[in-house]
Amino acid sequence: MARDPKITAQDLFSEETELNRRLGLTEAFSIVISRIIGSGIFRTPAPIMLLVGSVSLFYGVWIIGGIATLLGAFLYAELVAMMPKSGGPYAYLKAAYPPVWTFLRGWAMFFVSETASIAAVALVFAEYGNALYAILNDGQHYSHVTEILIALGVIWLMTAINCFGVLLSGVVQNIFGLLKLLAIGAVISVGFSKAGNTANFSTPFWPDEWSWSTLLAVGAAMRYGFFAYSGWEGPTYIAEEIRNPRRNLPLSMLLGIAGVMLLYWAANTAYLYQLSVPQIQNSKWVATEAMQAAIGTAGGVMISIAVMLNTFGNVSTQVLVKARTWYAMAKDGLFFGALGRIHPKYKTPNIALYAQGFWATVLLLGAGFAESAYEAIIDFFSFTSSIFNVMTFASVWVLRRKYPDAPRPYKTWGYPFTLILVLAIQVWFMITTLLTAFIPSLLGILLTSSGLLYYFKDEIAGFFRKKHK
Repeated sequence: MARDPKITAQDLFSEETELNRRLGLTEAFSIVISRIIGSGIFRTPAPIMLLVGSVSLFYGVWIIGGIATLLGAFLYAELVAMMPKSGGPYAYLKAAYPPVWTFLRGWAMFFVSETASIAAVALVFAEYGNALYAILNDGQHYSHVTEILIALGVIWLMTAINCFGVLLSGVVQNIFGLLKLLAIGAVISVGFSKAGNTANFSTPFWPDEWSWSTLLAVGAAMRYGFFAYSGWEGPTYIAEEIRNPRRNLPLSMLLGIAGVMLLYWAANTAYLYQLSVPQIQNSKWVATEAMQAAIGTAGGVMISIAVMLNTFGNVSTQVLVKARTWYAMAKDGLFFGALGRIHPKYKTPNIALYAQGFWATVLLLGAGFAESAYEAIIDFFSFTSSIFNVMTFASVWVLRRKYPDAPRPYKTWGYPFTLILVLAIQVWFMITTLLTAFIPSLLGILLTSSGLLYYFKDEIAGFFRKKHK
């Protein structure tokens, strides 16, 4: 098992690459925007408002999430400027820690976080399809089972499309690329163009009480806030294809996150202008209901279709990109060998695609038994993801000591206070997630830990051989 590759400083810090650096700042910025804006802003406002129950804390969750994300990007900016290598967090964990941690992150991505994200976004497609169905059928909804089946259909349709080459999947990306911005732009412009109710911004403004349970509620709501902001590190995965990466990668992340923060705050304000706190709390399709409140049935139909197309394209993007991760891990001997095979005709990692689709199906069916499947999926992977986020952020400190003379064109603004604040937020988030979603978090930890059996399988087999001699 090729799990302990020898890495030199030249490998880590050089800009040399066999890939073509064809993407500039504009493309990197677009990747940040496209990766962040997915299903979150159209689905997470409801569970956030349900948990915090007041306007002040609702905005607080979005503000804390945005600031924490921006501060995290300051840390990533130092890392990517120092190591302009493709793979993003993989490269930083590989440089800072023993190889087992890099492997475990990849294992967790497959079995816990990334396939679960595919399932979550596919489910939002099905939920907004239900909203459209209800508008067109006098308020009659199809069943939760039907939602699950539709979500499964989307996952496997996108898996099948990606099995026939990147040209076809690339056409899908081009068709749906701008829809996310058009959809969120429609929510903001229409939401403010029609008369709403300003009383919604103050009823209730403060929570009924300030207590330990209030703090736990905010921490629990952060799961959905962080999910809505996730994906901002996207350009770091293709760092070797970005021109002038030591400048363009940090700048693209910081500008992209700042832009999305403004869009999210504007969209949530538009929701709140049109809908009361109880209406948001009880809505799985808040964008549809806000547009219906503003301009009637036509608005609800328009935004439902836009969100469905957006999430459809997002699933396609995730299926395309993430399958290459399992393929690369298998080629490096860090995952099941069969996933490293390429289809002889279409030159696509079809076995990796099938395996990814199968596990996303398992997770979606498992979450389908929960009353709120979307929230259950996010609860499942949030704690595990935060562990590796903490390790990646902390690698700034580790690498400053391990490689003090490495080139650092950009140094983290406000260091070490930025790092301390980000880690404090992440640790608080981890504790509240463990307390408020214990069973889902435990399942994520157990699945991640199972990777150790695979990583050390040769040693385990050798141990038992000796025992039987």
